[in-house]
Amino acid sequence: MAEPISVDEQSFEEAVIKSQLPVLVDFWASWCGPCTAVAPIVKELAGDYEGRVSFAKVNVDENPRIAANYGIQAIPTLLIFNEGKPVRQAVGLQPKKELQKLLDDVLG
Repeated sequence: MAEPISVDEQSFEEAVIKSQLPVLVDFWASWCGPCTAVAPIVKELAGDYEGRVSFAKVNVDENPRIAANYGIQAIPTLLIFNEGKPVRQAVGLQPKKELQKLLDDVLG
């Protein structure tokens, strides 16, 4: 089963910006309760969309520059990148159906 990969400042460009597939990036922190609650949903989606969408996680405490570059003000924030640019965003704990809708919009 597909798993979200952890990315940092060194791997972000390769894993997200240069990806051939759309990428859902989960901005999170270990102390964030809603982040912990959304993690299994993101993992499930990674399995559901395997081969069509990549999934990545960015710990905002360890990678503050990435979070600042994309204006992340609250976590969890889920950004969907397509062709290297953020095209959809969800802030806060979202139900799986909402996230599926965002992904399906990007996939067309």
